[in-house]
Amino acid sequence: MILTHDPRTGASVAIGIDPTTTGEVKAIVAAAARAAGELARMDRGRLAELLETIADSAEANADDLVAVAARETGLSTERLAGELRRSVFQFRLFAEAVREGSHLEAAVDHAGPTALGPAPDVRRMLIPLGPVAVFGSSNFPFAFSILGGDTASALAAGNSVVLKAHSSHPETSVLSHGVLRAAVLIAGFPEGTVGIVYGQEAGRALVREPEVAAVGFTGSLGAAEALQCAIAERSTPIPFYGELSSVNPLIVTPAAASRRGAGIARGLHSSVTGSGGQLCTKPGLAFIPAGEAGDALVAELVKATMRTAPAVLLNARIADAYREISARLAESAPVIAAGDGDTGPGYRVEPQVLEIDATRFGPEHAEECFGPLVVAVRYRDENEIAAALERIPASLTATIHSEPGDRLDALIGALTPKAGRLVFDGYPTGVRVSWAQHHGGPWPATNTQHTSVGVTAMRRFLRPFAWQDAPQSVLPRELRDGPVDLPRRVDGSLVLPEPLAPTGCGS
Repeated sequence: MILTHDPRTGASVAIGIDPTTTGEVKAIVAAAARAAGELARMDRGRLAELLETIADSAEANADDLVAVAARETGLSTERLAGELRRSVFQFRLFAEAVREGSHLEAAVDHAGPTALGPAPDVRRMLIPLGPVAVFGSSNFPFAFSILGGDTASALAAGNSVVLKAHSSHPETSVLSHGVLRAAVLIAGFPEGTVGIVYGQEAGRALVREPEVAAVGFTGSLGAAEALQCAIAERSTPIPFYGELSSVNPLIVTPAAASRRGAGIARGLHSSVTGSGGQLCTKPGLAFIPAGEAGDALVAELVKATMRTAPAVLLNARIADAYREISARLAESAPVIAAGDGDTGPGYRVEPQVLEIDATRFGPEHAEECFGPLVVAVRYRDENEIAAALERIPASLTATIHSEPGDRLDALIGALTPKAGRLVFDGYPTGVRVSWAQHHGGPWPATNTQHTSVGVTAMRRFLRPFAWQDAPQSVLPRELRDGPVDLPRRVDGSLVLPEPLAPTGCGS
């Protein structure tokens, strides 16, 4: 029996759903495979309609979704309502992108003479992979789970989706899947367009199924490694797109500390403690200059932290890991501030600030501590920053707070290989959903060069395919001669879409 847990009290109740059996996983994937064939032939406009219908369905059920998610995660209703709005926005943005069509990378090279002799007609674009397995995350019950960006981008690419419900919010997953199913029925899509499985064994069975074509995952390194081992048992390898671990270094220059140290401290504190510090982009390391200005910044950070109530973490595993890792870090980076108040029942922990001199900083201090903790690394010059950065694993983000006149070339050069997004004079928490966004980074932040947020997240679930000397009748309409409704490259030149000619009595 699947249990749901209230992290504020630790209480557990059954939700009336059993773990999905291996046989049930096979049936769900088989239905997804049948649906995938239909979706691959679907008009882009129809795919966009499905995405918009999902957005409408999520909005119509927002109150119920938020209430259940608040009970299962301990996150505030305000945070969850904003997250659900983000999910709705994602589906509508992908609908716009699908109608626009540039994500297909359509290209046409007509037959004819070339510098290398006569050449055949070749036409290429991206096509769907097939059924995609999506594993929801614990910390985002909407935006990175059942109603999240992996689901939206996989459907937008023309794939069916089989979802693995996260054990931290199974009841939210049930309701969210209901939203998807209702939209599928309203839009007239095949039954297997979206499926769902429950339980760890079902998740491992899911990635082993031969018809599953790709996996989207957000979670811990350990869980990712277990799934990759299961994938390795397949006769045919498939892509595994994982977002895994990140410490997100933030660097404050001496000039920035002097000019606006108090404001930086307050912003850093909010970024570290927001949502209980359970954000993949939380800055876990803050490089703060030694000296009077840096001391004042740290003092302000300490003051804010000591006024902060304990945070409710998402589940017992995360709370236990926070206590274990923070204690290990504190053995050599002393705690200089802890939150205010009794941790009480449930999965509550104190926010903490730790401090260490940059000359003593080692790889052991760069371990991700998921929760409201930051390590202040005090440095004297850029050489000490550079040496410390060499000991830090790559992250999703890096941040620089500076002032006009600061020379940043060396710092930017050191951070660029270490991150997928570089933030200036802000904070990395809060990831804009847009065309230009990149939410990814070198290993171990992710194991892919692709983003999991923004329009180009679709690229993970598409593959190139070329037609050579094909009759017009067998080509996708995006590659046929004549006017088309998407940008494409024809004989090397970019051609933008033209309005289609009107039809009727006078045509």
